[in-house]
Amino acid sequence: MKIPVEIVSAEIKTNTRELITAFGQTCAYCLFNHKCYLVVPSQSEKVDLSRLDSLCQVFGIGLVLFDSKSQDDSRFEIRVRPRKQEPDIDWTNKYMKIKGVESELFP
Repeated sequence: MKIPVEIVSAEIKTNTRELITAFGQTCAYCLFNHKCYLVVPSQSEKVDLSRLDSLCQVFGIGLVLFDSKSQDDSRFEIRVRPRKQEPDIDWTNKYMKIKGVESELFP
């Protein structure tokens, strides 16, 4: 029995000034992933977090908050769970070749 492969990515940002740009990057990952997460500091502006929360729900992207000021306990909190989607197989194959992942996963 072959176990199904699920590709998951996360865009993690510690800088709170470019969160919408980070969201755009995460959207691009949806081309070649089954699930995508955007991980941002919980210290971000409330209006930015509210905007990201809504955008992530609309686009099916997971949103995770963390305490960027604590090195001992980041207190990760899943705010929005991602929706599973089928990636574009052509983009997935191209990306795996570009990054050299294919040879590592499938020797």
